Amino acid sequence: MNKPRALGPPQHHHLRSTPCTRTHQIGALLVVVATFFLTRLFDHSFAPCSTATAAIGRDGAHESAVARFDGGGAFAWPRRGYGDRLSLRIYVYEEDEVDGLKALLSGRDGRISPESCVKGQWGSQVKIHKLFLESRFRTRKKEEADLFFVPAYVKCVRMMGGLNDKEINRTYVKVLSQMPYFRLSGGRNHIFVFPSGAGAHLFQSWATYINRSIILTPEGDRTDKRDLSAFNTWKDIIIPGNVDDKMTSDAAVQPLPLRKRKYLANYLGRAQNKVGRLRLIELAKQFPEKLECPELKFKGPDKLGRQEYFEHLRDAKFCLAPRGESSWTLRFYEAFFVECVPVLLSDQAELPFQNVIDYKKISIKWPSSRIGPELLEYLESIPDQSIEEMIANGRQVRCLWVYDPESNPCSATNAILWELQRKVRYFHQSTETFWLHNGSFVNRDLVEFSKWRPPMPLP
Repeated sequence: MNKPRALGPPQHHHLRSTPCTRTHQIGALLVVVATFFLTRLFDHSFAPCSTATAAIGRDGAHESAVARFDGGGAFAWPRRGYGDRLSLRIYVYEEDEVDGLKALLSGRDGRISPESCVKGQWGSQVKIHKLFLESRFRTRKKEEADLFFVPAYVKCVRMMGGLNDKEINRTYVKVLSQMPYFRLSGGRNHIFVFPSGAGAHLFQSWATYINRSIILTPEGDRTDKRDLSAFNTWKDIIIPGNVDDKMTSDAAVQPLPLRKRKYLANYLGRAQNKVGRLRLIELAKQFPEKLECPELKFKGPDKLGRQEYFEHLRDAKFCLAPRGESSWTLRFYEAFFVECVPVLLSDQAELPFQNVIDYKKISIKWPSSRIGPELLEYLESIPDQSIEEMIANGRQVRCLWVYDPESNPCSATNAILWELQRKVRYFHQSTETFWLHNGSFVNRDLVEFSKWRPPMPLP
């Protein structure tokens, strides 16, 4: 009778088996561990180095979100929040290309020049237009464009009497009806700049015609009589206010050492009958040695010039930035150029480039409902070392408030381009766009896109 054979590999009796001892097991384990670490070492040695990541470095356990300079002075964008490189094609409409566009740039009589509109809070409208005209990402072929830029200086034109509100509204509608590519996408790939406190509401019918378009504005909470806001965090981009070009250079107004600054804080602005501003004026009367809050004169012999304004601004450790007619304030951006820590007293304010800037490292936001002695007590409790650190961090990123050519990697221009790249879609559609099996786009009457003729009906 055959005995049952144990399961396992066949036995080769002509080979002598060597017993597996504990020593052999330990040795095999050591070989595996050594192989793992050597493989990791070689992977790191020969892996390509990411310039952006290497330049940014690490902040604790995670990569810093703050765009900054490396040790050699080169500016780098963090990979977190942006990509590796810019790849954009932007078409810029010419003023004579579309009927009515010239009026949005220079008024009904064509008498308003770009030079007269480049100053003040609406100057970024002119600057962005000029920078896009000179951009290496500009294309002159509509069919290959990712985005379309619609230039207009309507705030300046309105202020200088070039167009009234009804004319602005009527002219915008006329312009948009001349743009086949606007109709094709429903405006989703078209860019508009509205840099004043009124935002896109300067175009009274914005909600009907450009509610899907990309809006560049410093204004994040402006609403109309129907309680509708033109700003949408999903598609629109907050841009910096337009700081006077003469004040953004390092040599414009030299910052004072902290020990030489006369005041703990200051507020330089008009009351405009706004609650927060009125509270600051009263607080300055209670604590004149801590808070400077002069009555500014913008006309007459006592008018405060731009240079004097910045010299006042630098005489405090903290520059208070309450809201005015709207949530944003230019004072927030100006503070960085005199190395004064901005204190935002505007609850609804939206800030630019939050993908790459950690604002708690360069500024303070305090509840506007708690403007009083406790605010000054809090600011007084902050040690100078912490203030110096915030100033140093702000010094690194304030170049992002400057509308320099895109050849300067640290500029508002490049930051806006990065943000725009995040808005690009491969495919666009609208309620009046249809497509067929052969890839052609048609309108509701089945007319191919190449045969669309303006003026075209708009929503």
